[in-house]
Formats: sequence, C-alpha cells, structure tokens
Amino acid sequence: MKKIILLCLFFVFVLANIATAQTKVSGIVLDKSNQPIPFANVVFKGSNTGIVSNEDGRFYLESPTTYTTLIITSAGFSDKEVELEKAVNYNFKVVLGEAEALNEVVIFSGKTSKKNNPALDILRKIWERKRKNGLYQFNQYQLQKYEKIEFDMNTIDSAFMENKLFKGMEFIFQHVDTSDVTGKTYLPIFINESMYDVYGDNKLKKTKENIKASKTSGFNGNQQILSFVKDLYSDYNIYDNHLTFFDKSFTSPLSKTGIDVYNYVLKDSAYIDKKWCFNIVFYPRRKNELTFKGDFWVNDTTFAIKKINMAVTKSANINWIKDIYIEQEFDVQNDSVFLLTRDYMMSDFALNKKEKSKGVYGKRTTLYRDHKFNIEKPEKFYKEEVNYIDNEVYNKPEEFWNENRFEKLNKDEEGIYKMLDTLQTVKKFRQLYNLVSILGSGYVEFKNFDYGPIFSTFGYNEVEGLRLRVGGRTYFGQNDPWRIQAYTAYGFDDDKFKYGVSGKWMVDKKKRVIISGGNRRDIEQIGASLTTTNDVLGRSFASSALFTSGSNGKLTNINLSNVSVEMEPMKNFVVQAGISYRTLASASPTFSLDYYTTLPTIANPAGVVAGEVKQFEANVQFEFMPNRKTIGFGVERDLVDSPFSHFFVNFSYGLKGVLDSDFAYEKIQLFYKQPIIIGPLGRSNIILETGKTFGAIPLGLMSVVPGNQTYFTIENTFSNLNFYEFITDQYTTLQWNHDFGGRLFSRIPFMRKLNWREFVGVKGVYGTISNENRAINASDQPYVAPENVYWEYNAGIGNIFKVFRIDFSWRGSYLNTPDANKFAVKGSFGFYF
Repeated sequence: MKKIILLCLFFVFVLANIATAQTKVSGIVLDKSNQPIPFANVVFKGSNTGIVSNEDGRFYLESPTTYTTLIITSAGFSDKEVELEKAVNYNFKVVLGEAEALNEVVIFSGKTSKKNNPALDILRKIWERKRKNGLYQFNQYQLQKYEKIEFDMNTIDSAFMENKLFKGMEFIFQHVDTSDVTGKTYLPIFINESMYDVYGDNKLKKTKENIKASKTSGFNGNQQILSFVKDLYSDYNIYDNHLTFFDKSFTSPLSKTGIDVYNYVLKDSAYIDKKWCFNIVFYPRRKNELTFKGDFWVNDTTFAIKKINMAVTKSANINWIKDIYIEQEFDVQNDSVFLLTRDYMMSDFALNKKEKSKGVYGKRTTLYRDHKFNIEKPEKFYKEEVNYIDNEVYNKPEEFWNENRFEKLNKDEEGIYKMLDTLQTVKKFRQLYNLVSILGSGYVEFKNFDYGPIFSTFGYNEVEGLRLRVGGRTYFGQNDPWRIQAYTAYGFDDDKFKYGVSGKWMVDKKKRVIISGGNRRDIEQIGASLTTTNDVLGRSFASSALFTSGSNGKLTNINLSNVSVEMEPMKNFVVQAGISYRTLASASPTFSLDYYTTLPTIANPAGVVAGEVKQFEANVQFEFMPNRKTIGFGVERDLVDSPFSHFFVNFSYGLKGVLDSDFAYEKIQLFYKQPIIIGPLGRSNIILETGKTFGAIPLGLMSVVPGNQTYFTIENTFSNLNFYEFITDQYTTLQWNHDFGGRLFSRIPFMRKLNWREFVGVKGVYGTISNENRAINASDQPYVAPENVYWEYNAGIGNIFKVFRIDFSWRGSYLNTPDANKFAVKGSFGFYF
C-alpha cells in the first residue's frame, strides 16, 4: 500500500520541456585507442566544481556560473584543457594521451599502490580523528533540521508524451527542469517538506527527533507515502565503515577496509572557506561490488571532511536503481569543529541501467542549522512515544512555511503542490491510481470497504479440491481506530462453505490498547508452524496451495473463537492476554486425530477412543521488537522494511472442564530472531524456537515440526520434511541463513554481469515425546520425534531476472527414513533492491 502513489506516478507522468543553466557539458573521456577512461576527474577551470566520469568514461557537469574551460585529468594520462565555445555543450569526445615521463611525474596508474601513497596517509589520519569531529566532540547537542524529498519522472521522449493515455493531463508538462547531476530532463511529480527539532546525548547514546511540520504535494498527511520515503532514505554517517542504502551495505570510501576495495589518488589542494584542504579522488578496484566513485576535500590539520561527492558505480549489484549520487557539505565552526550543514542524495529508479532508459529520480535534501551544545536533558526526555501523532503537524498554513523554510522553493517546486492537487481530480488519473492500488495492496477499494485479498481467491487441497474464497474489510482510512474483516470460502469436492470473521478496536491510542475477537470455521493444515498464535484469520499457505510436491490430505476441520486484549506499554513492547475455544476433527477419511480417553486394559482391550478435541485455553504473550519501524497510527499498522530483532514468549494454559474442554496442560513457547549485517559480506539471520508442553495432550495439540510440501519457500519450515513427519511435545530449533548479496559471484568473470546473489543456510531441530502422550495416541499417525537431531542445509541463487530465487536443500540426517525426501528444490518471487 505504501508504494501505490509512487508506482502510479511512475507509470503516468511525462516530460515536455527543458530549462537551462549557465554552463552545461556532457561527453565521454577516451584514450588514443578509443577506449573509455573510467573515473577521470572533470572540473571547470578555476573552480571546485567537478565530477568523476563513470566506468564507461561518460560524464555530465553543470554550474549556474559561466565557465569557458574544462580540465580533464586521469592518473597515467596527460592533463587536458578543453575550451567551451558555448554555454551548453553536449556529446563532447575528449581524448587523453599518455603522460610523458620527462615532463610529468605520474605516481599511480590503474590500480593504485597500497604503499607510499600520500592519499592513504591522509586517510589514516581521518580514521584517527573521525570520532573527534563534528557532533561527537560534545556531550549533548541540539539543532534544527529541514528535509525536502522530491520525486521526478525522467527521460521521457515526445512519442511517449503524446500517448493517448495522457489525454486530459497535458497541464503536467508545464513543470520541467534539467538535472545538474545527470543532465537529463525531468518533471517533478512529488514533494514533501518536513521540519524537526533534533536532540542528542553522546554520553547516553540517545537521540530524539520532534517533528514540527510536514507538507506533501497532493497527499497531505498520507503516512503511507511519508513512511515509504523514510524507508527509502535512511540516515547515514559517511565516517561509518559501511553505509546502508536500499537494504544494501556499501563500503564507505572513509572505511578502514576501503583500502581493499578502493583506489585513492591525492589530486589537488586548495583553500576552501579559508581552510587549506586536500582533494582525494577514489574509485573501485573491482566491478560489481557495492562501492562508490567520487572525491572528497579534507582539512589539513583536523582531517575533517569539508565536502564529499560520491556516486554508486553502474556495475554495482543493485536492482531497479541506475544511479545513486550523494553530496555533503560541512561548515567550519572554528579551528577544530566541522559540522554537517547540507546533505543531498539523488537516486535514479529504473527498470534497467541502460543510458536512455526511463525512470524516476528520488531526491532528498537535508539542511541543518542553529546548533547548540552541552545543554543536558533528563534521560526520560529521550523516551519514545508509543503512538504519537499530532495532526496539526500536517496542517501548517502557507505563511508558516514561507517564514520557516531554510531555503526557498524554486519555481518548479512551487508549482508541484497545485499540479498534484489538480491531478487527483482527473478521472483518468484516478483510474490508473485504482489499478496500481489493487496490484500493490491486493484489495479493490470501494467507499469505506475493501474487497480482497484477491490473491487468495483460488486454492486447492485434497479435501476441498478447488477452493474459491471471497472476503473484505472495512477501510475508512489508514489510521482507522477499528476494523472488521470477514471471508467465506467454498470447496467444490467437499461441497461445504467455510467462513471467518474478526474485529479489532483500539480503545486507547496512547498505549495502543486493542480489544479483538472473532470466529473461524475452516479446513486447515495445522502444524505448519511451531510458534503459534490464536489469530482467527491467520491461515497457513500450506492449507490450500495450488501446487504441492506430495499429498496434502492431512487436514483438520477447525472451529476457533477467541477474545484478547493487547497493549504497548513502551515502544515496540507488546503484551497480550486472551482466551480461546476450539474444536478439532479430521477433515479427511485418510487421516485421524483419534486419542484414548480411557486407555486399553485387560478388561477393555479396545479402550475408549474419541476423534474430536474440544479445548478451552487462556494465554498471555510478550513481544519485544527493538528498532522496529511502523507505518501509521491506527488499529492496524504496516512494517517498514528494515531489519530488527524479534523476541516472542507465549504462555498457554489448557483448562479442562470449561465449556466441556477435554485437557488440562501448560505450554511455553519462545521465538527469537536476530538479523546481523556483516558489512560487505551481506546479512545473516539467526532464528531460535523452543517450547514445551506439560501434561497429556492428543495429536491435535502437539507441536508438529513444520514440513513444506509446496514448491515455494516458506519461512521457518523444513523443506525436506513432509507434513507430520516429526511430532514433539518439547522441541528446540535453530536455523542460520545468510545472503552474500552477490559478493562471491562478482569475483567470477563470466558470472559478474548476471548480478545473481548467493544464499546459504542450515537448520536443525531436536525434540522428544513423553511416554504419557505416546500412550494416549490412537491415531493412525506414528509418533516419531527428532531425538537424534534432524538437520538440513541449503544453497540458493537469487536475483534471477531480478524477481526469482531458487533454493536447493539437502537432508543431513534421518536419511534411511521410509520415503525420506533427500533433496528438494523450492522457488520464490519477490522484488529486491
């Protein structure tokens, strides 16, 4: 849902006109054999305005000042000056000759040396001082922050502009400009402005941002849009060893490991704001790695960065993004304090990385001012609000913005607000918006009601055969304090209707106190997950997958009702208490849940057998998710796609006799997930699950080790296990999986251009069954527990055609089990950066 508007704009908006600056020049740098020279330094003579050519030797440079000469330099080649005969100069071809040894001293060529390199000596000084620069020098700090985020459609030709699709929307072509980074024409289509008060305490290692005002073109107050933008553009510190953009970890040019992945050249020195600074150019040693090219100016005494420009290399293994450009400027407060005053980042989102491909620019400009230091705040000041929202923040009058903006909007930006508001009244735009909304959210929107999710309409299993499902939810807005959802389904083979209905009501917004309840009567594959909840509408994908690798007839008729209350007493810590009542019975004649209510004896060798379980249960659960980011403030929230730790504990109590309930027991379950980012080596996830049930219970209440008989990857299941292959009443599982992000394949020449990504993993489970529970089992399902540890391992290739991943898994133990699945292949689809 959060990407709907931007996706819609991506397909709708076009470009019409070009506005020019004072001096523009683009071209390519070649050697005498007509081969491109990558990472050449291109500057306007007599200025500090410059750029580094990309790996294809191409460059674009623009300045509002008039210049008449261009200087092009590259290690190993003679410097060259090119006269600019006019203000706008496109498609220049600059040929550099090799340096003459008698006239020039050339220190580096190609890959630079790691020894006797003055640039590396300066870099080491930066490492020594990086924690003594800027805000780190003070115990506490305060400042004001202004942030402007803009999205622009780029590279649209006249044929596309004249498409009938845009009839009635021609007025959008009145807003156009040219990028001073790429030289491409673009049309602004979205702008958001926000102002913050920022506080930090370096002793407590705490920070806090209070938003004062926010304004969005055409979609004012839309938290989905604003949170999507925040997700795209996370904060970063160039002094860190690794910088995370779009869920990828890039090696910083100021990293201590930078020597292994970058070439550094000391190129120039000059006064900047009356401070003598060195200019160092950097570019990657190898292609396809997550690195930058660019240059930075560093002070000669404090070794603080004065200015840095860097761009992601085009060969970097990242999808849907053609360019990333970053520029930061620092202000000299005194002889030893350099503070960040301007941060600019631009990304070019595109389907491919071809030079003329169409795309969308995403630009963020952040300005900082009014720094104050060593004003101490109490620790409780930094405590985060659980569900803070101030609607007045999004309704500031235009007079407020005119008085408080850090910099004025340009003419094009001023027109965006009116243009976007007008566009939303155009019928054709609304139709396109609705289409993209359906694809993005899975729901068809009506007034105050959404139909869906449409992707669950069809299903299949051996009991129901073909299954059709329809459903919907109330939806008045993204911050609804209450919501009702319902569905009904019909199986053509069993000729039965099923249904589910649930409701939620947030009675206290501040602490997110939510009352919920519901009822579901359906057919389900129980045992699809070890760590379970009483979510009424939470039905496993394995229950009705259209395609499976084996029989999925071990299904259960379930009638579940529950009532619960939850609250969030502190940020990302949720406590829930509830009660539930369920009946369980086999849905298939080939599968049994039978158990003994009276054990067989000599007098009664058959015992007394029951086939239905009736169970009343009370539970309390605790969930802690530090660093989790959410979207919206209503009874339901979406998660921002960023890694966070997840800790979950559930205590359940089965109460015999309540509403004719059959069993008394206690159960404890624990789930822990920890993501670990290992710099350029990618990301690992470690997942631990453990649980134990105290008391006698039948098969329907046991902890079944989750198998996966679909052709698709399902998280926290075992790919080489069938349903009910292992059953436990106490268990511990541990799994590790790692995404190398293409790090290994990038070192293999013939695989480098494929941009595939490598995945590896291993998982195992240990479990037992008590003699008491074995004794009451009267089902046809043999009780086998993984007492000798079952484990499997996998390797996969992702980013195939940018959307597909294939995993291969091998069974590591219990190889002689009848019908053991020793090897499995699973696939998954997704859009990844």
